[in-house]
Amino acid sequence: MSLTPTLLAESIDSTNLRLDAREADIVQLCEEAMRERFACVMIYPASIPLAVQVLGGSGIKIGTVVGFPSGRFSTEGKQAEIEQAARAGAHEVDIVMNYGALRDGHDALVLRELCHLTRTAHGFGCLIKVITENCYLSEAQVLRSLELCEEAGVDFIKTSTGFGSSGAKVEHIRLWAKNRRGPIRLKAAGGIKTLSDARTLIEAGASRLGTSNAVALLAELRGQTPAANTGAY
Repeated sequence: MSLTPTLLAESIDSTNLRLDAREADIVQLCEEAMRERFACVMIYPASIPLAVQVLGGSGIKIGTVVGFPSGRFSTEGKQAEIEQAARAGAHEVDIVMNYGALRDGHDALVLRELCHLTRTAHGFGCLIKVITENCYLSEAQVLRSLELCEEAGVDFIKTSTGFGSSGAKVEHIRLWAKNRRGPIRLKAAGGIKTLSDARTLIEAGASRLGTSNAVALLAELRGQTPAANTGAY
């Protein structure tokens, strides 16, 4: 299938998780999302009310991060973050798995948390994406994270926070696409800077891309001069 600007835009979570982001940057992100019709804007929880104000009535989804970026927060703390974000107007939550617990072999603990948080998010009508931070996992752990996410009933499994030692790897998307058993979808994030990066990940099986370079990717696809990259995410 040919990758058109519309199809690419519909696959993108346009992201600003920069530590130095200001209100004007979030407004710009939202305005770009309305113009290009991105799937979602991905922002910090404190920016949700501003995004609601700017995006009101546009149909663009608002996403935020939970347990970010380490995942090493209590289940109760993550639950509270989900509840607060949903009440503020978020439609999607990208939750960092406790991948440290997964690395230490505490699979049952990880699964209990994922099941609890999935019930919480779905109870508020929010789509849930679980970030596994694959740069710190072995191949066996990458596969195990998929099994746990599928068992918990999450909507998406996601490669990276963008704050780890590396971002999305096409081999991890291929591995998940080959081994998933059900309808779970795949999100690649971190270091997606060029159209070639985006195309390769989509062809491998990703149906969402998290990137701070969304406008530049579309410009490249249209044969225009891309704007400068805005960040590593």
